[in-house]
Amino acid sequence: MDLQTLTFLFVGVTFAIYIGIAFWARAGSTKEFYVAGGGIHPVANGMATAADWMSAASFISMAGLIAFYGYGGSVFLMGWTGGYVLLAMLLAPYLRKHGAFTVPEFISDRYYSKTARVVAVICLIIASVTYVIGQMKGIGVAFSRFLEVDYETGLVSGMVIVAFYATMGGMKGITYTQIAQYVIMIIAYTIPAIFISFMLTGNPIPQLGLGSEMADGTYLLDKLDQVVTQLGFAEYTTQARLSTTNMFVYTLSLMIGTAGLPHVIMRFFTVSSVKAARESAGWALVFIALLYTTAPAVAAMARLNLMQTIDQPNAEQNLAYADRPSWFKNWETTGLLKFEDKNNDGLISYTGDKKTNEMVKVDRDIMVLANPEIAGLPNWVIAIVAAGGLAAALSTAAGLLLAIASSISHDLLKGVWRPNITEKEELRYSRISMIGAILIAGYYGFNPPDFAAGTVALAFGLAASSIFPALMMGIFSKKMNKEGAIAGMLSGIGITLLYVFQHKGIMFVKSTSFLGDMDPNWFLGIEPNAFGAIGAVVNFAVAFFVMTRTAKVPAEVEKMVENIRVPASN
Repeated sequence: MDLQTLTFLFVGVTFAIYIGIAFWARAGSTKEFYVAGGGIHPVANGMATAADWMSAASFISMAGLIAFYGYGGSVFLMGWTGGYVLLAMLLAPYLRKHGAFTVPEFISDRYYSKTARVVAVICLIIASVTYVIGQMKGIGVAFSRFLEVDYETGLVSGMVIVAFYATMGGMKGITYTQIAQYVIMIIAYTIPAIFISFMLTGNPIPQLGLGSEMADGTYLLDKLDQVVTQLGFAEYTTQARLSTTNMFVYTLSLMIGTAGLPHVIMRFFTVSSVKAARESAGWALVFIALLYTTAPAVAAMARLNLMQTIDQPNAEQNLAYADRPSWFKNWETTGLLKFEDKNNDGLISYTGDKKTNEMVKVDRDIMVLANPEIAGLPNWVIAIVAAGGLAAALSTAAGLLLAIASSISHDLLKGVWRPNITEKEELRYSRISMIGAILIAGYYGFNPPDFAAGTVALAFGLAASSIFPALMMGIFSKKMNKEGAIAGMLSGIGITLLYVFQHKGIMFVKSTSFLGDMDPNWFLGIEPNAFGAIGAVVNFAVAFFVMTRTAKVPAEVEKMVENIRVPASN
């Protein structure tokens, strides 16, 4: 069966599953819409959490970044993994014990202030919409290639699908859909990795294949270093990100940003108890590890296959453009791969020198999706990857849209403006809010600001500078008052946005290269996408300063904090 038919078959079946689940799991109450009724099994919730957390940036973009930037791209691997551990240990169980539907609702209760709730909603929406934009880029990339349409048509197709099942089922529908998406995603990610690892090294375990010898007796990473340096690129295994300080701060920003993103935190409200929340966090870490330990191998093998296919350093002459393989032609039609014959010799020259490099565009986000085609794997494997890439983009987009919708309908509308609204009206406004968020994110999807992981990194920085400190102080500091929390959130996200605006222009403008030259005006050499950690420090500092000069926390709030922190037996 040809590739196009198989792709439509695999993708069609997975979409039928998602839509079927949406009909089966229609939300009939706000509790089902926001927290799936609160009775999801820990293993199932762990799987759904993994799918929610491993977005298009993880499935599509992260390995692409590591493929091009080697060690320098590992900030995403370290930051996101460490951030999940931080979330599971320091925040999730305590927030589940409190029992709120949403993060702004917890902040409102903890800081005894509707103003704090409104500020939290604003911070949440800014971070979440930025994150959704990154998912929309992934959706457009995946749909455009595997439906063989242009990027814009692919993006619209993805928007329609996610709008349908997210607005119908809410958290209940999204939870069961994400379980299915995780299964599809992990199969799609690991099967090609096993094939390619075996082809290159004879070892079918990708994690071990990364450090194994190839047929010529050369270790895979040594071979990759040799190939890329011969073509004028930086050595793969030592290429660093701008500076040690920048790399440290970038990793920290991603870590605490992960712990502050509400769409993942909301997953722990869907289980029945604190014990179940802890168990689901552990299961999620196991499910996440399956993909994250495979990603470095996928990245290195994809880069090696790409370089050896396009520009062969030991060959007598480079690949002729007229003889380019079918995968090259397929990705050219999407506009994500572009060749320009600068010396008019008809040969493809792919080098690290910008003047002689004729591959004028190799979008980093295509690497995982194109890798099976480049390696010449069977069509059914390529079709599975298509389904997995779409599942990754759709799963996180749905969770983020729910977080945005709940913050508007539950936290702003019902929690502040119209407390007497009926449950039916609240559900209706939640769905309207979700549609609005899809349209806004879709607009920026048509004008993608950056590679998917770069846009997502900015979202993590915004969450790190605003939500994370408020949650940490709310749980571990009985004395933090509403004035301090509000001032901290506003100052943290404010200084982060100011820094981004100053050094990248408006944040939804394309940035320069991921590793580009360091701007002498950067604070301590820290790039805008990494500034969230500095914003968090400002948040903490301002909050504690304001706290010392304002009224004390009411006694009943201190008692509530003590109760949240007392270990529970159930």
